[in-house]
Amino acid sequence: MVVHSLCLLDPLINFISILIHQARSAAMHHFIFMMFSLLLITGLQVSIQTVEKRVERSMDRYYISELTVPNGGGWGSWGQREMCPAGTYAAGFSLKVEAPIDGDDTALNGIRLHCIASKASSNSFRSYSTVQSDVGSWGQWTDIKWCPSGFLTAFQLRVERSQGDGDDTAANNIIFRCSEGYLLGGGTNWGDWGSWSQQCGGKGICGLKTRIEPPQGRGDDTALNDVIMFCCN
Repeated sequence: MVVHSLCLLDPLINFISILIHQARSAAMHHFIFMMFSLLLITGLQVSIQTVEKRVERSMDRYYISELTVPNGGGWGSWGQREMCPAGTYAAGFSLKVEAPIDGDDTALNGIRLHCIASKASSNSFRSYSTVQSDVGSWGQWTDIKWCPSGFLTAFQLRVERSQGDGDDTAANNIIFRCSEGYLLGGGTNWGDWGSWSQQCGGKGICGLKTRIEPPQGRGDDTALNDVIMFCCN
């Protein structure tokens, strides 16, 4: 993040360097040098603040429990935990799904949680934030599905077990339980539904972490294999 911001300052740094070289008086040379130093320090401060804000949003929120299911796939590695902003909870979700291609299918590639404030109206979701952990490389995002009221509180995962020499897809779809009612994702249909996760003991789900297998080149791709949800008061 800091390196990226410094790269944005490169054109300005080059311009000021030319001015310093062409300055005819010591006073002008000193003034330009001071302005250059001030701009450089300001750029570094902005970069550091951006990094700190990003870490605070994604990592520092306190959660009371983790929700897991026993049938998740075992390929790939776990991404970073991503949390809804403080005071908000997941009331909706969307999926990244690769439609069947009659080849190396990957099915479910990503999950997004859409978070609203605890006092927000259940009839209007105009103001919300979106969080996601690691995501696979294939597919398109579905439309958002919202709880009729309240927040997401538990989930169930549809997973295809290992196919041996056949085409593996791992996770295919997800269904959430809301404070009232259920929401079925628009995933694919390979595999079987596992058992439900535990129910959130707090207000609702407030974050997630996904297990993603990276592209395997000429090998068999599966993308999203498993997910952990986090609950907050």
